[in-house]
Amino acid sequence: MLCFCTLYFEKLSLFILLLHQLFFSIKLTSMANLLHNSSFFLLLCLLHFVLVAKSQSFIGINYGQVADNLPAPEATAKLLQSTSIQKVRLYGSDPAIIKALANTGIGIMIGVANGDIPAMASDPNFAKGWLSSNVLPFYPASEIIVINVGNEVMSSNDQNLMTNLLPAMQNLQKALNDVSIGGKIKVSTVHSMAVMKQSDPPSSGSFDPNIGDLLKGLLEFNKATGSPFAINPYPFFAYQSDPRPDTLAFCLFQPNAGRVDAGTKIKYTNMFDAQVDAIRAALNSMGFKEVEIVIAETGWPYKGDSNEVGPSIENAKAYNGNLIAHLRSMVGTPLMPGKSVDTYLFAIYDEDLKPGPTSERSFGIFKPDLTMSYDIGLSKANNQVPTPKTPVSPSPNASPKAPVSLSPNPAPKAPVTPTLVPTPNTTVTPPSPKTEKSVKAGVSDSQSQANINVGMLVLSQILWYPMLHMR
Repeated sequence: MLCFCTLYFEKLSLFILLLHQLFFSIKLTSMANLLHNSSFFLLLCLLHFVLVAKSQSFIGINYGQVADNLPAPEATAKLLQSTSIQKVRLYGSDPAIIKALANTGIGIMIGVANGDIPAMASDPNFAKGWLSSNVLPFYPASEIIVINVGNEVMSSNDQNLMTNLLPAMQNLQKALNDVSIGGKIKVSTVHSMAVMKQSDPPSSGSFDPNIGDLLKGLLEFNKATGSPFAINPYPFFAYQSDPRPDTLAFCLFQPNAGRVDAGTKIKYTNMFDAQVDAIRAALNSMGFKEVEIVIAETGWPYKGDSNEVGPSIENAKAYNGNLIAHLRSMVGTPLMPGKSVDTYLFAIYDEDLKPGPTSERSFGIFKPDLTMSYDIGLSKANNQVPTPKTPVSPSPNASPKAPVSLSPNPAPKAPVTPTLVPTPNTTVTPPSPKTEKSVKAGVSDSQSQANINVGMLVLSQILWYPMLHMR
């Protein structure tokens, strides 16, 4: 049945894309007349419902626990169910949270602590025991989809952890296979942008050669098992290193002149796409085009210290709200058009026990009393992203402050500064022609109706063909 549903929605998605193209070929006056046709209007409602339902599947959120004021897991589970968030990432494997998320339909990423990596690598029985304690009692009622072995290990400079990471992942994968769920729960690990040697321009994206061999082994594991390459890009930190007004607009998805990649002549209009495509280019250059990318963390703090550049409610609302709108648009990135990568926002709550500047404790989209820190359109009652205010530029006396690196521990880690930083000396070449499809004009009413008739025929085939072939 699962395979049938997947096929069904894949075919329906193709029709949705076709219908979008048909809409662009129809004059507004023709559209007004068509909407008087009740059956066509019902069709539009059905397609809108399906599109909205599917569009939320890639929106996730991080659930950190370095705090002493968090609401009960059951309350958080209810909060999540009231939103369009369909995936949650935990840094550990808290049984209370995993159990609270049972039967909610919310996919769960859980994590193996960095400190458990050596034991898991050296002893297959440790992996089996970990699985028996942290997964099997809850699965499948709790929809665990990925187990991340460690967090940002490859940029930790801990050689013991780095060399043991792949064996630990392999032992955990074998333990999953032994209980016949190896194909249902993926095993991966999360990287910081520090694994990148170069990321600007995106087409030059490449990984740090100092970890090349270790990273290649991990990527071969990702490819062989179908697990994702999970990484944490933060345009916020890129802006801290280059606090110009045009960089802020570029990071917040605000109108800007764009930046042209001299290698591909592609004009990027936001930092998120540029960072993701740099990762894509690095994976492709190593021969891992099949490995999918997951954004395990990205976000923007709504508060910071007086000398921190960028934190504000307006900027946090603009970044997260515009990111969600960008993901829902299904535009994708220039190197991965027509799809949206799974993206986990950072974070559901503030973590008041984190060290470092105020910004480290101010990423929460919701407050401990379950109200919003700011509205970015996550509520199921309102999927419209509120219009963000004008981005807040830094004060003349504010100087960029590098993010604080946290000491290694198995608890949730603070974001690590990415290396994709457009410098003040970056040269922006003239913009290339727009790649977006332009709206067609001058289509006759008869041709418009013919297009719709074709679309209706295609829809009937898409809707009924898989049903006729159910086994």
